[in-house]
Amino acid sequence: MNTEAAEIHEGLIRFDIIFYVRLPLAHSKKSDISQVIINVEAQKDEPTTYHILDRAIFYVSRLISSQKERDFVKTNYNDIKRVFSIWICMNMKDNSMSYVHLKKDDIIGSYQWKGRLDLLNIVLIGIADEVSQQDDKYELHRLLNTLLSMDLSVARKLEIMENEYHILTDDGMREDVNTMCNLSQGILERGEAKKEAKIILNMHKKGYTLEQIADVTDKSAKEIEAIIEKSC
Repeated sequence: MNTEAAEIHEGLIRFDIIFYVRLPLAHSKKSDISQVIINVEAQKDEPTTYHILDRAIFYVSRLISSQKERDFVKTNYNDIKRVFSIWICMNMKDNSMSYVHLKKDDIIGSYQWKGRLDLLNIVLIGIADEVSQQDDKYELHRLLNTLLSMDLSVARKLEIMENEYHILTDDGMREDVNTMCNLSQGILERGEAKKEAKIILNMHKKGYTLEQIADVTDKSAKEIEAIIEKSC
Protein backbone atom coordinates (compact mmCIF):
# COMPACT_ATOMS: atom_id res chain seq x y z
CA MET A 1 0.00 0.00 0.00
CA ASN A 2 0.94 3.65 -0.29
CA THR A 3 3.16 4.44 2.70
CA GLU A 4 2.25 8.14 2.75
CA ALA A 5 -0.99 9.41 4.30
CA ALA A 6 -1.80 13.08 3.91
CA GLU A 7 -5.21 13.95 5.31
CA ILE A 8 -6.63 17.49 5.18
CA HIS A 9 -5.69 19.43 8.32
CA GLU A 10 -4.00 16.31 9.79
CA GLY A 11 -0.54 16.55 8.23
CA LEU A 12 1.63 14.07 6.35
CA ILE A 13 2.62 10.77 7.94
CA ARG A 14 5.06 8.27 6.44
CA PHE A 15 4.82 4.59 7.35
CA ASP A 16 7.67 2.11 6.88
CA ILE A 17 5.57 -0.76 5.50
CA ILE A 18 1.80 -1.25 5.09
CA PHE A 19 0.12 -4.25 3.50
CA TYR A 20 -3.13 -6.22 3.48
CA VAL A 21 -3.41 -9.79 4.74
CA ARG A 22 -6.34 -11.84 3.50
CA LEU A 23 -7.73 -14.39 5.95
CA PRO A 24 -10.70 -16.78 5.84
CA LEU A 25 -13.46 -15.72 8.22
CA ALA A 26 -13.64 -17.82 11.37
CA HIS A 27 -16.67 -20.13 11.73
CA SER A 28 -17.72 -19.35 8.16
CA LYS A 29 -19.15 -22.08 5.95
CA LYS A 30 -18.47 -19.95 2.88
CA SER A 31 -15.18 -18.96 1.32
CA ASP A 32 -15.51 -15.46 2.77
CA ILE A 33 -12.30 -13.49 3.06
CA SER A 34 -11.44 -10.99 5.76
CA GLN A 35 -8.79 -8.34 5.17
CA VAL A 36 -6.44 -7.14 7.89
CA ILE A 37 -4.13 -4.15 7.51
CA ILE A 38 -0.59 -4.67 8.83
CA ASN A 39 1.85 -1.82 9.52
CA VAL A 40 5.46 -2.63 10.44
CA GLU A 41 7.80 0.03 11.85
CA ALA A 42 11.50 -0.45 12.63
CA GLN A 43 13.37 1.65 15.20
CA LYS A 44 17.14 1.45 15.69
CA ASP A 45 16.50 2.02 19.40
CA GLU A 46 13.83 3.34 21.74
CA PRO A 47 13.25 7.04 20.88
CA THR A 48 14.29 9.56 23.52
CA THR A 49 12.47 12.66 22.24
CA TYR A 50 8.97 11.14 22.48
CA HIS A 51 7.20 8.07 23.88
CA ILE A 52 7.00 5.29 21.31
CA LEU A 53 3.60 4.07 22.51
CA ASP A 54 2.11 7.53 21.89
CA ARG A 55 3.42 7.43 18.32
CA ALA A 56 2.12 3.88 17.82
CA ILE A 57 -1.37 4.96 18.97
CA PHE A 58 -1.25 7.87 16.52
CA TYR A 59 -0.25 5.55 13.67
CA VAL A 60 -2.88 2.92 14.37
CA SER A 61 -5.57 5.62 14.67
CA ARG A 62 -4.58 7.11 11.30
CA LEU A 63 -4.69 3.64 9.74
CA ILE A 64 -8.28 3.32 10.93
CA SER A 65 -9.44 6.79 9.89
CA SER A 66 -7.74 6.62 6.47
CA GLN A 67 -9.98 3.70 5.47
CA LYS A 68 -12.98 5.99 4.93
CA GLU A 69 -13.88 6.20 1.22
CA ARG A 70 -11.32 3.46 0.51
CA ASP A 71 -12.34 0.43 2.57
CA PHE A 72 -15.71 1.75 3.72
CA VAL A 73 -18.00 4.54 2.50
CA LYS A 74 -20.41 6.92 4.20
CA THR A 75 -21.56 5.38 7.51
CA ASN A 76 -20.72 1.74 6.73
CA TYR A 77 -18.46 1.52 9.78
CA ASN A 78 -18.95 -2.25 10.02
CA ASP A 79 -16.64 -2.54 6.99
CA ILE A 80 -13.65 -1.11 8.86
CA LYS A 81 -10.66 -3.46 8.59
CA ARG A 82 -8.70 -4.64 11.63
CA VAL A 83 -5.36 -2.88 11.96
CA PHE A 84 -2.10 -4.16 13.49
CA SER A 85 0.80 -1.75 14.00
CA ILE A 86 3.96 -3.72 14.82
CA TRP A 87 6.97 -1.86 16.19
CA ILE A 88 10.42 -3.52 16.26
CA CYS A 89 12.89 -1.68 18.48
CA MET A 90 16.54 -2.74 18.31
CA ASN A 91 19.38 -2.12 20.78
CA MET A 92 17.17 -2.74 23.81
CA LYS A 93 18.57 -3.88 27.15
CA ASP A 94 16.37 -7.00 27.22
CA ASN A 95 14.06 -8.90 24.87
CA SER A 96 10.41 -7.98 25.33
CA MET A 97 7.02 -8.06 23.65
CA SER A 98 3.80 -6.25 24.55
CA TYR A 99 0.32 -6.36 23.02
CA VAL A 100 -1.77 -3.19 23.37
CA HIS A 101 -5.46 -3.37 22.46
CA LEU A 102 -8.93 -2.17 23.40
CA LYS A 103 -10.71 -3.52 26.46
CA LYS A 104 -14.30 -3.02 27.69
CA ASP A 105 -14.94 -2.35 31.39
CA ASP A 106 -18.55 -2.41 32.55
CA ILE A 107 -19.17 0.43 35.02
CA ILE A 108 -22.93 0.01 35.39
CA GLY A 109 -24.69 -3.10 34.09
CA SER A 110 -23.22 -5.43 31.50
CA TYR A 111 -24.93 -4.39 28.26
CA GLN A 112 -23.36 -6.03 25.21
CA TRP A 113 -22.72 -3.12 22.87
CA LYS A 114 -22.50 -4.18 19.24
CA GLY A 115 -19.15 -3.71 17.60
CA ARG A 116 -15.59 -5.01 17.62
CA LEU A 117 -12.93 -4.38 20.21
CA ASP A 118 -10.30 -6.02 18.00
CA LEU A 119 -10.04 -3.20 15.43
CA LEU A 120 -6.99 -1.47 16.97
CA ASN A 121 -3.93 -3.57 17.78
CA ILE A 122 -0.38 -2.53 18.67
CA VAL A 123 2.53 -4.95 19.12
CA LEU A 124 5.79 -3.63 20.60
CA ILE A 125 8.84 -5.90 20.18
CA GLY A 126 12.08 -5.07 21.95
CA ILE A 127 15.21 -6.74 20.54
CA ALA A 128 18.30 -7.09 22.74
CA ASP A 129 21.79 -6.89 21.24
CA GLU A 130 22.83 -10.51 21.72
CA VAL A 131 21.29 -13.35 19.71
CA SER A 132 18.76 -15.19 21.88
CA GLN A 133 19.32 -18.84 22.77
CA GLN A 134 17.01 -21.47 21.30
CA ASP A 135 13.85 -21.24 23.38
CA ASP A 136 10.21 -21.42 22.32
CA LYS A 137 9.56 -18.27 24.37
CA TYR A 138 12.06 -16.26 22.32
CA GLU A 139 11.51 -17.92 18.95
CA LEU A 140 10.60 -14.67 17.19
CA HIS A 141 13.33 -12.70 18.96
CA ARG A 142 16.00 -15.23 17.94
CA LEU A 143 14.94 -14.96 14.31
CA LEU A 144 15.03 -11.14 14.39
CA ASN A 145 18.31 -11.19 16.35
CA THR A 146 19.76 -13.47 13.69
CA LEU A 147 18.70 -11.27 10.78
CA LEU A 148 19.92 -8.06 12.43
CA SER A 149 23.13 -9.36 14.02
CA MET A 150 26.43 -7.64 13.20
CA ASP A 151 28.41 -10.62 14.47
CA LEU A 152 26.92 -13.47 12.42
CA SER A 153 27.99 -14.12 8.84
CA VAL A 154 25.44 -14.37 6.06
CA ALA A 155 26.13 -18.12 5.83
CA ARG A 156 25.47 -18.60 9.56
CA LYS A 157 22.26 -16.56 9.37
CA LEU A 158 20.99 -18.66 6.48
CA GLU A 159 21.93 -21.84 8.33
CA ILE A 160 19.87 -20.83 11.37
CA MET A 161 16.92 -19.78 9.21
CA GLU A 162 16.93 -23.08 7.34
CA ASN A 163 17.65 -25.52 10.17
CA GLU A 164 15.66 -23.91 12.98
CA TYR A 165 12.86 -22.08 11.15
CA HIS A 166 12.61 -24.21 7.99
CA ILE A 167 12.73 -21.10 5.81
CA LEU A 168 13.66 -21.84 2.21
CA THR A 169 17.06 -20.22 1.64
CA ASP A 170 17.20 -19.95 -2.12
CA ASP A 171 19.28 -17.44 -4.10
CA GLY A 172 16.62 -14.75 -3.64
CA MET A 173 16.60 -15.17 0.12
CA ARG A 174 20.40 -15.19 0.22
CA GLU A 175 20.49 -11.91 -1.68
CA ASP A 176 17.87 -10.35 0.61
CA VAL A 177 19.76 -11.34 3.77
CA ASN A 178 23.01 -10.03 2.32
CA THR A 179 21.32 -6.72 1.44
CA MET A 180 19.87 -6.44 4.93
CA CYS A 181 23.32 -6.94 6.45
CA ASN A 182 24.80 -4.18 4.33
CA LEU A 183 22.03 -1.58 4.39
CA SER A 184 20.23 -1.80 7.74
CA GLN A 185 20.68 1.54 9.45
CA GLY A 186 20.14 0.03 12.85
CA ILE A 187 22.99 -2.41 12.32
CA LEU A 188 25.38 0.16 10.90
CA GLU A 189 24.81 2.64 13.72
CA ARG A 190 24.72 0.16 16.61
CA GLY A 191 28.45 0.24 17.37
CA GLU A 192 28.59 4.02 17.24
CA ALA A 193 25.53 4.34 19.50
CA LYS A 194 27.06 1.96 22.05
CA LYS A 195 30.29 3.98 22.19
CA GLU A 196 28.40 7.23 22.57
CA ALA A 197 26.22 5.82 25.36
CA LYS A 198 29.32 4.54 27.17
CA ILE A 199 30.92 8.00 27.03
CA ILE A 200 27.75 9.61 28.37
CA LEU A 201 27.48 7.13 31.24
CA ASN A 202 31.15 7.56 32.17
CA MET A 203 30.76 11.34 32.26
CA HIS A 204 27.64 10.97 34.37
CA LYS A 205 29.46 8.74 36.87
CA LYS A 206 32.24 11.34 37.16
CA GLY A 207 29.73 14.00 38.16
CA TYR A 208 29.27 15.98 34.96
CA THR A 209 25.91 17.77 34.72
CA LEU A 210 23.38 16.99 31.98
CA GLU A 211 24.14 20.36 30.38
CA GLN A 212 27.89 19.69 30.34
CA ILE A 213 27.42 16.23 28.81
CA ALA A 214 25.00 17.64 26.24
CA ASP A 215 27.54 20.31 25.25
CA VAL A 216 30.25 17.68 24.67
CA THR A 217 28.11 15.07 22.87
CA ASP A 218 25.93 17.47 20.88
CA LYS A 219 22.76 15.93 22.33
CA SER A 220 19.94 17.56 24.25
CA ALA A 221 19.76 17.28 28.04
CA LYS A 222 16.53 15.32 27.60
CA GLU A 223 18.26 12.77 25.37
CA ILE A 224 21.14 12.46 27.83
CA GLU A 225 18.71 11.89 30.70
CA ALA A 226 16.88 9.17 28.72
CA ILE A 227 20.15 7.31 28.01
CA ILE A 228 21.08 7.41 31.70
CA GLU A 229 17.63 6.18 32.78
CA LYS A 230 17.74 3.36 30.22
CA SER A 231 21.01 2.05 31.69
CA CYS A 232 19.62 1.80 35.22
